[in-house]
Amino acid sequence: MPLSAGSSLLRDLRRAFYILGGTLVVLWLILLCNSVLFGGHLLRFGILPRSLLGLRGIIFAPFLHAGVGHLSANSIGLVLLGGLVLLRDEADFWIVTIVGAIVGGLGTWLFARPDIHVGASGVIFAYFGYLLSTGFFERRLGAIVISVLAAFTWGSLIFGVLPGQPGISWESHLFGLAAGACAAWLIATQRRRRRA
Repeated sequence: MPLSAGSSLLRDLRRAFYILGGTLVVLWLILLCNSVLFGGHLLRFGILPRSLLGLRGIIFAPFLHAGVGHLSANSIGLVLLGGLVLLRDEADFWIVTIVGAIVGGLGTWLFARPDIHVGASGVIFAYFGYLLSTGFFERRLGAIVISVLAAFTWGSLIFGVLPGQPGISWESHLFGLAAGACAAWLIATQRRRRRA
């Protein structure tokens, strides 16, 4: 490996560490503050479907978690799936994150059960949806390999979009997954236009 490629990879890994590590620090601090200072009352800022006040949850819900177990599970998904998207392309990471939060959150607000929905899992499922579908939309060998690896490695995540698990917002998983596929389509379309 040429020296410049090695230093570029090291720089990318360092930047990914800062972005993901910083995000995790913020999420855990919010959980701590919510538990210690606010007695869990910040959860009311989650998505409350079809309620005008619940619209604010589209912005706030990804930062709020019901407890340590909830955030621990999402921390792993954020590092693994978000890290793969980030290492592939930082611009893709930000697009998928924003589309996942807004489109996935809006879908949850429109169609989910009338309960408060919180957590970063909708965004994490957007990363998964992006990784699964980028090969289909880009039709390039590298992207196809990423999609196939994502399907084989994390394919069981797809069961998270099915109803029936108590305390789990399968709706935010479903709409996050769809938002990730939409983001993959948008990114692939932009790349094709740039190449044309």
